[in-house]
Amino acid sequence: MAKTKTEKIADIQAQIEQLKNQEKRLMQQQKEQERKDRTKRLCKRMGLLESMLPDTIPLTEEQFKIFLERTIITEHSRHILTEIQAGHINPILSNTAGTAQSNGAEREQDGDNGARVTG
Repeated sequence: MAKTKTEKIADIQAQIEQLKNQEKRLMQQQKEQERKDRTKRLCKRMGLLESMLPDTIPLTEEQFKIFLERTIITEHSRHILTEIQAGHINPILSNTAGTAQSNGAEREQDGDNGARVTG
């Protein structure tokens, strides 16, 4: 039995409603995944920071904010970040080697003490 135009319209409207609900669910899932990814990223990065600078652990939130403002949020830090984003700093290098290279220091080999930085 053939559907009338009114029935076809009703079916299409029902499909539209189902698709809208599906879109809402997918959007919610996407936002939830983005929140989880952000939380994971923040935990990993702060864990890395605390492992490299354990003296920051007992700081209050205000003290930690001041520490970040005075150390990380500087022109030099922004320059290093720009170099990293542009691919000019090799992520395989250790943090001391990367810092020495970004400061333009030359590395030379010392027979007794291993690598040392000279400037």
